[in-house]
Amino acid sequence: MTQYTYTTAHEINPLTMAAIAQHDEYGHTHTYVMEEQGTFTIKQSPSKMIDYACKFFGSSLKGRQEGTKDICGITHKAPVSIDPISGMYFFPTASPTNSNCSWIAHSHIDKVNQAADQKTEIIFKNGERIILDISFGSMLNQVQRTAQYRYLLDNRIRFLRRFSGSNEQMDHVP
Repeated sequence: MTQYTYTTAHEINPLTMAAIAQHDEYGHTHTYVMEEQGTFTIKQSPSKMIDYACKFFGSSLKGRQEGTKDICGITHKAPVSIDPISGMYFFPTASPTNSNCSWIAHSHIDKVNQAADQKTEIIFKNGERIILDISFGSMLNQVQRTAQYRYLLDNRIRFLRRFSGSNEQMDHVP
């Protein structure tokens, strides 16, 4: 995997696998971005990156969290759909207000393993791995809650597509 240098901005996209919180020697939060073809570091927090991505698609992180609550009742560490059409569903590893919060793309996860010291290893579909400071049980819960949310939201989209007869516009939606 290719390692890139620091940049000031980046748009979350369907190739983004994870936005991992890192702290520099001054305590500032940066984001280690893992994509299918490479990695790089962004000079903003993962939650800020997710918020910008949500805004790009016409909402905000807070708006997406409220939508998750309305659809399936999840209120804490809520997964969000940045863009359901392209399948960008992310979940946080901690409260999004916590500087250690990282965001994981649900669709890129291949396997979740228990790691030493109460940590969890994620293996992505492209074979890349990362160990995060989140318990195995919490990680499995986040993966499961995101799957439930995806299922419910995708069903709503399918229903509306059938109801409105607009199959041509959304053929690529599951």
